Amino acid sequence: MPNRLSLEDSPYLQQHKNNPVDWFPWGDEAFAKAEVENKAIFISIGYSSCHWCHVMEESVFENQECADILNESFVCIKVDREERPDIDKHYQEVHMMLNRRSGGWPTSIFCTPQNKPFFAGTYIPPEPRMANVDGMGFKDLTKVIAKKVKEHDPKLFQNADEISTFLNHHEQPKEATVLKEDFTKNFMLQVKNNYETKDGGFSVAPKFPHASTLSTLLTIDRLYDDKSAKAMLLHTLESMRKGGMYDLVDGGFCRYSVDNMWKVPHFEKMLYDNALLCELYTQTYLTYKDESFLDTAKEIADFWYNFMSEDDLFYSASDADTEGEEGTYFIYTYDEVYKILAENGYENIQAMMNEMEVTHHGNFEGKNIIRLEGGEKPEYFEDVKILLQGLRKSREYPFIDKKVQTSWSSMMINALFTLGSIDSKFTQRAVKSLDALLNTMYIDNTLYHTTLIHKTPKVEAFLEDYAFLCKALVSAYKFTQNEIYLINAQRLVNKALEEFYNKGEWSFSTGEFVTKADTVDNTYTSPISIMVDVLISLGSLLEDEKYTHFAFKTLEYNSYDLGRKPVYSPYLLKEMLRYLKGERIIKSNIDNIKSNSFELASLNYPFVQFKQSEDESFMVCGDKSCFANTDEINKLNELIQNSF
Repeated sequence: MPNRLSLEDSPYLQQHKNNPVDWFPWGDEAFAKAEVENKAIFISIGYSSCHWCHVMEESVFENQECADILNESFVCIKVDREERPDIDKHYQEVHMMLNRRSGGWPTSIFCTPQNKPFFAGTYIPPEPRMANVDGMGFKDLTKVIAKKVKEHDPKLFQNADEISTFLNHHEQPKEATVLKEDFTKNFMLQVKNNYETKDGGFSVAPKFPHASTLSTLLTIDRLYDDKSAKAMLLHTLESMRKGGMYDLVDGGFCRYSVDNMWKVPHFEKMLYDNALLCELYTQTYLTYKDESFLDTAKEIADFWYNFMSEDDLFYSASDADTEGEEGTYFIYTYDEVYKILAENGYENIQAMMNEMEVTHHGNFEGKNIIRLEGGEKPEYFEDVKILLQGLRKSREYPFIDKKVQTSWSSMMINALFTLGSIDSKFTQRAVKSLDALLNTMYIDNTLYHTTLIHKTPKVEAFLEDYAFLCKALVSAYKFTQNEIYLINAQRLVNKALEEFYNKGEWSFSTGEFVTKADTVDNTYTSPISIMVDVLISLGSLLEDEKYTHFAFKTLEYNSYDLGRKPVYSPYLLKEMLRYLKGERIIKSNIDNIKSNSFELASLNYPFVQFKQSEDESFMVCGDKSCFANTDEINKLNELIQNSF
């Protein structure tokens, strides 16, 4: 019989509706029951495309013995971390404090009947194993906790009180440091220390793409002609797209690689990764004019359009698993690839198989992930890719989470506008998607965070939604010069300042959980950094110093950590450089801006805005004055350089 989660919209909660666990969604009913019945609270946080969440469901939440213990002694709450990032953020901080290391998903939190946390973990197997905290499995752990709560163990409740006190403690800001371009030297030292020279990237396995770090390296090379920044950027981007974490057949990046070579991924695909990488590969092409980077960016955009969108709205994620097994949709046997190549008349089949790393023993659990170690796509690959797609069509496609997220969708819209400077079809897609997103998520002057496609949104927006949507609106204005986008950006920024800003500090959420926003670029770019980006843009485009002032106060508030640990906040470092170096605004008539969008987007200086005027020529301006003008667009780089 389905539990209460059957009434929820969230695909993740729907996945758990038939568990024997008596799940509650987050809400007052669950907390009231726990207090009245003096039961411990168990909070489980995950998301629909999370592989280890599926493992814990199968091994624990569908285990009748585990369910019986939970149902008898606990009130159990399921949370979709994509639907409620404020709740997730709060409990990730709990995990960090209790374990002195970052958490992950699934997140497992145990609280007193008064909802004060005292234990935090991630995946906990049903039986003991050496790697588990305290050597206890889920069954033993829940029995011990239930007994201690029932007996009102004084030590447990004292610990819970101390943890709650600490969580509610508000740190004073550190002493401000003067903002300096020299922060870049520290950043480069820290990045080089983390850099993995063989295959690129900034860690050993598991390897994540670190799009913000790579984007900042691109900016540093454009500003300072830094050969090491360029080398780390290009080597990493080239290594990542060889195949594995990057899906050479359908397109799109998986969330991370479990090895150092970017070969074997966890196969889930997230909108935020693909959006940020689409933007990064596009910007890298615009800088270095290597067509292979443009191909990757277009393939990402086309994948999300063809597989992961509906009515111009973007889905949030697709799963790693199919029919309970990881990666089955994506991998191939030697025999099926050989057969389809032979049936289509190819003659040098073995050489092709070797080049695509398709072997009898396989490179993933006896089967094959398509990969091109050489990095270059052979001439035959475009045709062979269609054949490989055909083999996949007979398989079950991984589960798709059809949530629409304002922040993540805005990231992709922003990328599409940049890509549209090269190919106008992407501008058309971006405009349609932006309009659809606003119509869906901005209702009666209220912005919302997420909703299942074709449903009415219920969860109001967080800082990240305002930040990334405003950035997309500024990009929309930049590449279309439609002032309604700029007006909407200003309106939403004003609301964000009112709701989330306080003397240089930003809150992530201000509702049920008042959580502080981070400057760290973790899963994706910090919303504080994006908000600084938007504030600087509005300050220059609207010639309104108050927005620039709010940007400066944010940078100043975070300057102590930014100067010492810039590697954790690369996008904020980039915005600091932008603040110190200054904007350049190219003013010209609308025809000049639109007909020369590719050349304007390709300008060397990384901090350039476009603004419509009556000028027949191109005017190079700063915040308060214009420096030069020219009728020849190929002279703009020189004029911008000479303006400093």
